[in-house]
Amino acid sequence: MKVTLDSPPAAPQPASPSYSQVARVEHADGSALLFVSGQIAEGDTLAAQTRGIFEGLVALLAAHGATLDHVISIRSYLTDIGGLQEYGAVRREFLTGTPPTSMTFEAARLFRPEARIEIEVVAAVPAAE
Repeated sequence: MKVTLDSPPAAPQPASPSYSQVARVEHADGSALLFVSGQIAEGDTLAAQTRGIFEGLVALLAAHGATLDHVISIRSYLTDIGGLQEYGAVRREFLTGTPPTSMTFEAARLFRPEARIEIEVVAAVPAAE
């Protein structure tokens, strides 16, 4: 097993240099698990922030040969659970296959005061054929 921590240059950069965006755990057969740090995005609405987050996730996953179809688990933190339907509508635009396992929490606040949502994912990438 090989573990690589990085912040791919072609993807959104972390809000702080104190953490990596992706932990890649590669297995002997070439398959890998990707643990993607919690993501936030700019925007005036929950929908805009959610869309920005998913667009960033697409870039982070692509840098490791993965897509949103490889996501097996998602954790979402909303500052107002009342926005669950708005969040869910955008999420369904991006996660169109079999839904991953999921947890959604209401958090009093996130590390950036303007953030209404933060999302982290785990993806399973099969070995190259």
